[in-house]
Formats: sequence, C-alpha cells, structure tokens
Amino acid sequence: MSDRVTADAPGRTAAVIPAAGRGVRLGPGTPKALRALNGTPMLIHAVRAMAASRAVSLVVVVAPPDGAAEVRNLLDEHPLADHDPTEVLVVPGGGTRQESVRLGLQALTDDITTVLVHDAARPLVPVDTVDAVVAAVHDGAPAVVPALPLADTVKQVEPRTGDAAGEPEPVVGTPERALLRAVQTPQGFDRATLVAAHEKFASAAREGEGATDDAGLVERLGTEVVVVPGHEEAFKVTRPLDLVLAEAVLARRRANDGF
Repeated sequence: MSDRVTADAPGRTAAVIPAAGRGVRLGPGTPKALRALNGTPMLIHAVRAMAASRAVSLVVVVAPPDGAAEVRNLLDEHPLADHDPTEVLVVPGGGTRQESVRLGLQALTDDITTVLVHDAARPLVPVDTVDAVVAAVHDGAPAVVPALPLADTVKQVEPRTGDAAGEPEPVVGTPERALLRAVQTPQGFDRATLVAAHEKFASAAREGEGATDDAGLVERLGTEVVVVPGHEEAFKVTRPLDLVLAEAVLARRRANDGF
C-alpha cells in the first residue's frame, strides 16, 4: 500500500456521501445504499472506505428526506473501529442528488477546506484511491476525479423515443476510445470551488433532475478538472450482477488480507 495522505495539510478534509436515492435498477424495496453486501449495508462499507483515509476527519451521510433517523440508527449499529477518530454526521437530503450534495455541503464546519463526494453505491473503493484524490487537491487542483480507461469501444447513437422507443438506433459516431475515461468516485474538490458551482447551478436541481456528476458542475464554471488513476474495485453497484461481483471482491479480500 502506498503512503497515506495525513492530516498535516492545511484545513480538514470531509467526505459527503449522498444516499437518498432509491436505486430502482436493483429492484423495488430497500434503498440501494441500504442493501446488504456480505451482511452489511453498502452505505456502511462506503462510510468505512472514506474513514479508512487518515486525511478524512468528517463523513457527512445525506439520508433520504424522511429517513435520517433510520440511517443514524444504522450507523450506530455498525460503528467505526474504536480507534478511528472520524466523525460521522447524518443530514436529510433533497429530491435530487444535486440537492442532497448541496445540503451535505451546508453541514460542513468552517475548517473544512477539501471535500470529497462519494457514491454510496461504490462501497469497495480502496483507500489508496481516496488518498490519491485528496493528495491531488492538496497539491493545488481545484477538482479531481478518479477514472479508468475504457475497455470497450463506444458508439454515439441517435436515441429512439416515443413510439419508436425500443427500435434499432442508428450509429452517428465512434469517439476515439483513447481520449475517454470512465469516471468514478470519490471526486475531490477545493471546498470553495464546489460550493460556488452548487450555488451557481442550484436552479437546475430545482427545475429538473439536477446534476449527477459534481465535477461536471465545476466544468460548467470553466474551472479545470483533472483525472487521477481510478481502481477496478471502485465500480458502482447498480444491478443484481454487480452485487455478485462485490461479494466476490469481499471474499477475496477476506482470504488475502483478513478484511
């Protein structure tokens, strides 16, 4: 494992985990973030992944608007290790991911200067990836995303809508794969930059579905976003097959590292 980022950098680092979504692609019932993975809710794995970094001293979990008490109880049932000093807060979220992140930002204390935004549905991100994102922000990048090169060729198509939905879609272009990256989380930001982006584009969250990518909001400010290497285990759990893969990763970690 590489040397971890320490808390010696100016200001503190916090992670915001929006966990207010329902996760319809995993089927009806329990919200995706609360689905069990190896007997433990994915949200708990995600919180532990953020707390594993020595740089992260605060984790803000943004719960469903009517589920903050339930999430707080869940976190109390699965506490961090006794020696882990990371503080974990729970705040109610909004109707969109963008609103939820903005509410999470409002819960931060004044001494937080670096913010990570992490998907609860990426429960297995390694600590080295978290540390790499934090280190890049501390080195002066206002916005950082971990990402992987694409393994598959990508086609741009003309989507079929209305009565034509479901019919074959014509290909209109083939982007050069070498120029593309599959973005993961946590995404890291200078706090002032991320807050400015959310304040400027808050109306988009109120008028529609809002942004699903915080780095995209920062790009719209005209601010540079940089990429650091991601990790194959930081995949997003969105389908039942992803749960099978995640269980396999955890089984391998237990066998190899005693995780």
